[in-house]
Amino acid sequence: MVELIKKTMLAGVGLAFMTKEKAEEAAKKIVKEAKIAEVEGKKFVDELLKKSEDARKSVEKLVDSAVHTTVTKLDIPTRAEVRKLEERIRELEGKK
Repeated sequence: MVELIKKTMLAGVGLAFMTKEKAEEAAKKIVKEAKIAEVEGKKFVDELLKKSEDARKSVEKLVDSAVHTTVTKLDIPTRAEVRKLEERIRELEGKK
């Protein structure tokens, strides 16, 4: 039953965006309602927090990759390229 509760909790929550406080609060509520032993409850809270952090990192990595791909496809210049052009413009303006 505990495993079912864990799986339901992990699947049903926006795990990647759950704050530490919210994760602990939700886990403690599940532990209390399921009458789980304190040691097992602590283990569940820790597991939930780790999975939440892992999911957040995974989503962040996917978003970074999607943004990079989109920027590359749109041929948008990088900040370094823009700065280099600005420096070149200043140099050329100074030579007038």
